Amino acid sequence: MVLKNYYKILDLDTSHVSIDEIKIAYRQAAKKYHPDLNVGDELAEERIKDINEAYKILSVPASKKKYDRIWNSRFGKNQKAFSGKGEKGAIMNMFLGNIEKEGKDKQIGSKKTLVKGENIETEISISIQEAFYGMEKMLSLRDVEGKIKKISVAIPQGIQNGEKLRLIGQGKPGENGAKNGDLLIKINIEDSKRFQLKGCDLYTDLLLTPWEAALGARANVTSIDDETKIYIPQGIQSGERIKIPGKGYKDGNGARGDLIAEIKVVVPKQLTEQERTMFEKLNEISHFNPRNQENL
Repeated sequence: MVLKNYYKILDLDTSHVSIDEIKIAYRQAAKKYHPDLNVGDELAEERIKDINEAYKILSVPASKKKYDRIWNSRFGKNQKAFSGKGEKGAIMNMFLGNIEKEGKDKQIGSKKTLVKGENIETEISISIQEAFYGMEKMLSLRDVEGKIKKISVAIPQGIQNGEKLRLIGQGKPGENGAKNGDLLIKINIEDSKRFQLKGCDLYTDLLLTPWEAALGARANVTSIDDETKIYIPQGIQSGERIKIPGKGYKDGNGARGDLIAEIKVVVPKQLTEQERTMFEKLNEISHFNPRNQENL
C-alpha cells in the first residue's frame, strides 16, 4: 500500500500549516484540475481524486494528526515528499477509522519481505606447510541449480587448525533483492610425514645411531622453515624429547610455539665386517643389560 504525500498533492511545501491554509490550497488545486477545465485529460481526473482525498484527510485535525505521525515514523520529518501522481490504491481507511497497528513489521509500498540468503558451511584440508606459509586454493562448489562454481580462497599465513574463513556473499542467494548469505570454510590442517601439529607446537622425530645416543653428539634438526643444530646429551634414550623454543607453528599473535624433537635410536640393518667386529667386541666387554632393572 502506497502512502501518498497529501501536502505535495495540495502543492504545500510543509506540514506545518493550519486548517484554513489547507482549505485555501485545496480550493486552488481543485480549480486548477477541475474536469471542466481539463476535458479529456485522464491525468487531471486522477489528480482531482487525489486532491479530494488529501483534503478529506488533512481538513480534519484528528486524521491530519494521525497522518503526520505515521508519515514521520515511516519517512522522517525532513524527508521530501513524493507526489501522488500515478499512485494507485486509496489509503482513506488508514486515517478515517482503520489505522494500521503501529509497530507492525510491514514495509509500506512493498508486499515483499527481504530475506537474506542462508550461509553455506564446508571444510577443506591443507598441509602444515601450506598453512604455515599461506596459499591460494581453488574450490569447486555446487550451487543451488546444481552447477559447479569455482571460488579462489586465500589461506592466510599461520591460520589455526579448525579456524573458519568467511567469504561474504558467496552463500545462498537472498530473496526479493536481499543480500546473499556467506560461505564459511573450516580449515583442517593435516599432519605430514615429518611434522605433527599439537596446538602451536610441532613434533618431529630425531633419528640417532646407537653410538650418538651413547656418547652424545651434535645433530641437525630440520624445522618447518630452516635447520637448527642441537646438542644431544650422552646416554639419551629412545622416546625422550628435546624442546627447541620458537621453532614451532605460528600462534596467531606474532610468536611461535616450540619444536619438539622425539629421540629414536636406530640400529643399522646391515653391518659391514668392521662394524660387526666392533659390535661383537662391545658385546664381550659391556656389562650393560637393559633388561636388568639395576642398570636402568
